Amino acid sequence: MQFIDLQSQYHRIKDDVDRRIHAVLDHGQYVMGPEIDELEKRLADYAGIEHCVALSSGTDALLVAMMALDIGPGDEVITTPFTFIATGEMIMLLGATPVFADIDPRTYNLDPASAEAAITARTKAIVPVSLYGQCADMDAFNAVGERHGVPVIEDAAQSFGATYQGRRSCGLSRLSATSFFPAKPLGCYGDGGAAFTDDADLALRMRELRNHGQDRRYHHPRIGINGRLDTMQAAVLLAKLDIFDDEVAARGRLGARYTELLGDAVRTPYLAEGNTSVYAQYTVEVDDRDGVRASLEAAGVPTAVHYPVPLNRQPALRVDADVPVAEAAAGRVMSLPMHPYLSEDDQDRVVAALRAAVGA
Repeated sequence: MQFIDLQSQYHRIKDDVDRRIHAVLDHGQYVMGPEIDELEKRLADYAGIEHCVALSSGTDALLVAMMALDIGPGDEVITTPFTFIATGEMIMLLGATPVFADIDPRTYNLDPASAEAAITARTKAIVPVSLYGQCADMDAFNAVGERHGVPVIEDAAQSFGATYQGRRSCGLSRLSATSFFPAKPLGCYGDGGAAFTDDADLALRMRELRNHGQDRRYHHPRIGINGRLDTMQAAVLLAKLDIFDDEVAARGRLGARYTELLGDAVRTPYLAEGNTSVYAQYTVEVDDRDGVRASLEAAGVPTAVHYPVPLNRQPALRVDADVPVAEAAAGRVMSLPMHPYLSEDDQDRVVAALRAAVGA
């Protein structure tokens, strides 16, 4: 059994993927080819937002979004400690200080009240992460941002395709960033990402920043990065977009089925009212996580832990933070196999092995 099955997806769309890749090989525009513009338009339409800027990774999408806001030394950025390091890493890379607020114990997303309590005169942005495939409480964060004059950036690396109060992730705040890492709900065949905004000036800044800060050839009004998405990856994403809605629906069905079958045995994901999830991970809480994982491994069921060490305890980011909910969750969470091609038979095997492991 595979934790994530990318091969089945490829076999489903092989002809379209191959056709689009060969089109790139034929025209030879491997950097900023026509597929980039096509992809950006389709992604912006999907998210319900004006501007999409394709980038070389989700990490670079976060970086460029923060650079567009001129975040730098002396600034503070409030975010969650319960996420992948890229979120805090990009804040540090710009010379700013990550300020870690605590998480909601039900959704594992950043708690708006905890984030608001952390605002100071130096706060330059709030970056909630839409973890495990469910959007953070973006209306609450936008309200906090408006009260304090602080922009909100949704880190949507795991939630592209999810909805919040009828709107899609990446269309919920002033800026957002997502990832197309292969294991994401919408993934390419390497690294890739995108940033989104309704603000034309910010979109222009991000387009310049991803291309060495140039506004025209050999004219650089700002310092940027080499953050362009490869044309080949855009071609792959265009093929995958054609089946994305179907895959999102399958993820929703499988997630609901896991919850139905496991709800009396372990703590299953909480889906906030008005939300859908793309279940980038299906994550449960268990006692004796190491023992449970060992039992599942012996039964042939792969698992993963996202994330065992909060960012405030990472050696490169070590920051004093009062985040007891995040630290408790980090010791208990465990993710189960989840992808759109997971069969019910395999899902039943996972459920049976987990119930046996926890004695349920």
